[in-house]
Amino acid sequence: MNNLLYQVDDRPPPITTALLAAQHMLAALGGIIAVPLVVGAVLKLPADQVVALVNAALLGSGIVTTIQCIGVGRVGIRLPCVMGTSFAFVGAAISVGLEHGVPGILGSSLAGSAIMILGSFFMPQIRKLFPHQVTAVVVTMIGLSLVPVAVDWSAGGKNAGANYGDPMNLGIALFVLATVIALVQFGKGIISASAVVIGIAIGYCVCLGMGLVNFVAVQKASVFALPQPLYFGMTFPPSGILAMALAYVVTIVETTGTFMALGSATNTKMKGKLLCRGVLCDGLGSAFVSVLGAPPVSTFAQNVGVISLTGVASRYVVALTGVFLAAAGLFPVLGAIVVTIPQPVLGGAGLMMFAMIIAAGVQMLSVEHDKRTGLLIAVSVGCGLAVSVRPELLAKLPAFVHEIFGSGISTAAIVAVVLNLVLPDRPVAEHDEDEEDDVPQPMLIPKVG
Repeated sequence: MNNLLYQVDDRPPPITTALLAAQHMLAALGGIIAVPLVVGAVLKLPADQVVALVNAALLGSGIVTTIQCIGVGRVGIRLPCVMGTSFAFVGAAISVGLEHGVPGILGSSLAGSAIMILGSFFMPQIRKLFPHQVTAVVVTMIGLSLVPVAVDWSAGGKNAGANYGDPMNLGIALFVLATVIALVQFGKGIISASAVVIGIAIGYCVCLGMGLVNFVAVQKASVFALPQPLYFGMTFPPSGILAMALAYVVTIVETTGTFMALGSATNTKMKGKLLCRGVLCDGLGSAFVSVLGAPPVSTFAQNVGVISLTGVASRYVVALTGVFLAAAGLFPVLGAIVVTIPQPVLGGAGLMMFAMIIAAGVQMLSVEHDKRTGLLIAVSVGCGLAVSVRPELLAKLPAFVHEIFGSGISTAAIVAVVLNLVLPDRPVAEHDEDEEDDVPQPMLIPKVG
């Protein structure tokens, strides 16, 4: 028995589904838009090309999200999984783009996706590298890596300049955080389940009354935009393909960890065949969005926090999120309206969501363990935090090292996997991997409603 308000295969009422889907969209939209904006800014692309990148990213993310949730044959994990353009590829994309332009990025992304597609067929073997203690480390690092994002939002955003950390920004974030806490703790049913979107809506109205909402992006956005596949064209530079292939290898590790966290949040036994379907969708989806004209996609970890906070694990809710994202790609004005939400509002809600992932990881880490496991956890989390809080640590190392270990999540996962393999065997009393698959996942979802 678990405490989920809606199980994976439940279908909430239509209005409830729409509200819950909106929560996931709000959690993911900023990340999806940010990647093409960052790449476009570094490459100094004209405004129309940046808009084309953003629209393609939203449309592609929406379509792949829906397929990942609903499933098509052997493609799609059939869990509440939001897909979006990933920062894991930003470094490789910029390095390729500076030399070969956007056509080189998209061609390299398409060719490199073969790594993820082929890798998906080895997920049963890769799954064995992620026993409980390794999964716990990855879940914890996902939360620890996301909290700084929420902190930046709460302070006004990284580009806030002198207004970063302004008391008004922090006050708005704390108000939204307190609102979400109150709705989760004291709300019932749909009120508790929709705490994030209601909290953001209340915070948005407060900011609107204070004159803090900027509608310039809405005024500039077009109402409708048709997808333009191969708008930029494609080239296939060998160096670019190699850089992207390496990024895909790292993404397989991060995606596996995110899927394991998703399995815990939804009380789903995450076995190799299930991972295979999910990673295959990641790879095919990245190939698809490359043709559409956007950077590769991967599984978004922040949406695991929404599930952990609300107890809503319905894959049909997140499938509708995919529809919303695709609509935002076809009707840019819709995405522009969401972008008007002040960052401190998102920060207050995001802090709660991302901290819930940390809480889930801590709960998994708190399971009784021996000295070996304690050493594995300490070293891997320490290494993950090292590159997260001091990314300049890797600045003087070769580019491929930075690509592999540039993320705290991938660093912690790799270190944990290696230590699990090289440290002396676990005591006989512990379960082996086959036995562990039959042990119920720990209850990570707070009781709501």
